[in-house]
Amino acid sequence: MRLRNLCVMFGVLVFVLSAPFMAMAGWVTETVDSEGAVGEYTSIAIDSSDNVHISYYDSTNGDLKYATNASGTWVTQTVDSAGYVGWYTSIAIDSLDNVHISYYDWYNSIDKYDGNLKYATNASGTWVTQTVDSAGRVGRYTSIAIDSLDNVHISYSGNGDLKYATNASGTWVIQTVDSLGAVK
Repeated sequence: MRLRNLCVMFGVLVFVLSAPFMAMAGWVTETVDSEGAVGEYTSIAIDSSDNVHISYYDSTNGDLKYATNASGTWVTQTVDSAGYVGWYTSIAIDSLDNVHISYYDWYNSIDKYDGNLKYATNASGTWVTQTVDSAGRVGRYTSIAIDSLDNVHISYSGNGDLKYATNASGTWVIQTVDSLGAVK
């Protein structure tokens, strides 16, 4: 089974796939979550057993949500519900099939016009969230990747700059990559 697309239709998170045996029949769709207005800012990753993992924003409740079909059916969870969190999600899977999500937290910043870069993982068996960067309007347009040593790398927009954060040293280290003009 090869992943082809993920889309949102009328507030319903829909998983679209194409399997080799379905090549002549076309696309197959599955409803992943239909409770409220869900499915904004989606990101998708596949683990070593070809299970699908999706992070997305639930705009009805203002939450970061996660869905997987690892059990054979779609299971959804709320990862973070502390305010309006979960915009601009990005998801990655490490070598042990742990899930890592970067996302934007608009609500919990000091100044309501700012935002925070947040990170969530289920590596401990339960979801653990933390703020990575809170220096101004940071955390939009996130992209996450995991290296061969399972270190986390996140790129994102921060205060008009392209920023980069990694936990490769054991703590989060943040750098500005590009500050020429308004980077988005």
